[in-house]
Amino acid sequence: MKPSEKIKELGLVIPPAPKPAGLYRPILVVDNFLYVSGQSPTLNDGTLFTGRVGDSLSLEQGKEAARQVALTMLSTITTHFGDINRIKRLVKTLGMVNCTPDFNSQPLVINGFSELMADVFGFEYGVGVRSAVGMMLPDQVAVEIEAMFELYKD
Repeated sequence: MKPSEKIKELGLVIPPAPKPAGLYRPILVVDNFLYVSGQSPTLNDGTLFTGRVGDSLSLEQGKEAARQVALTMLSTITTHFGDINRIKRLVKTLGMVNCTPDFNSQPLVINGFSELMADVFGFEYGVGVRSAVGMMLPDQVAVEIEAMFELYKD
């Protein structure tokens, strides 16, 4: 099943694509790779999912924020690239979690993103290599994720 069909089948609600918050490209295509700049969890009303995991947010809330980043990234790809069905596979994910210094379950938070990508692209093509780290993030967003995808060759 094509990713666009899977998105519909899953009943996913895609938020509006955020505007760049600085001097960078939301996406960049080099050869047959699509790079997506760091995405924050944008809600359907355009606001951001904010908070700090281990303080104002639980692990489950952090995971939900990471899932929201996946939806935001799908929106950014569709808005700035076009046909999501041209994506062959997810290659690399860098997940950054806004968390307290003693929180050590960043990989479990980023699973919210990874699980949704596996749902949309299938396990074989929706799961790539990944890093998950904790840090302070701009505007107190709960999670930021950047990714790299392989495109089908024309």
